[in-house]
Amino acid sequence: MHNTKSTFEESVLLKKQTPISSSRRNFLAKAGSATLASALILNACKKDNGYVFVGGGTDLGSGDIGILNYAYALEQLEAAFYIQVTKTPYSGITAQETIYLTDIREHEVAHREFFKAALGANAIGGLTPNFASVNFSSRSSVLATAKAFEDLGVSAYNGAGQLIVDPNYLLLAGKIVSVEARHAALIRDLLSDGTFSDDLDTNALEIHKSPSQVLAIASNFIVNASSIDASHLPS
Repeated sequence: MHNTKSTFEESVLLKKQTPISSSRRNFLAKAGSATLASALILNACKKDNGYVFVGGGTDLGSGDIGILNYAYALEQLEAAFYIQVTKTPYSGITAQETIYLTDIREHEVAHREFFKAALGANAIGGLTPNFASVNFSSRSSVLATAKAFEDLGVSAYNGAGQLIVDPNYLLLAGKIVSVEARHAALIRDLLSDGTFSDDLDTNALEIHKSPSQVLAIASNFIVNASSIDASHLPS
């Protein structure tokens, strides 16, 4: 294999990080920018609000490509959710909450565009989100859904890690899952007003889920989810 790290990772990862800050907003901003962003990705974040989703049959593929498409599908869903959250803010949203949720939106859009660019011609098409069960005018509904998505993302990356063959892809997945975990922690903080909460296994380890388990949950938020073919993914 040629030097994948130089041609793949260096083309999409930031070459410098933002200054260290003790504020939570800069903490989140650093989390996203330290992981991802080429000029293409950052531009996509800024102009994204018109992203178009199209339905249809979707074969995720096999091997590492299949896993990357699996992650891409989840990132499409998360990006769509936070785009809607910031387009139609819930009743009583504070200025600080708007900042936090906008930061998370930018991260998820960057993740989505990262996978789209990395996969190139192998990328699946856009998925059509179904958020009928979410009341976007309700803080509790939005944050509960956000918690569900972030927890699902963390468990998905943890579960898929063992299936990835290329160490460069595994490294990148590790960088992204740590950002998703920061999101999950922040959403928990907003929900519990600082009260500590965790959902760990009996050994105090993060819970992981297989692609089939994750897609079964995610399918509740995707139109024509039954058309997604994950049968060729590694196991």
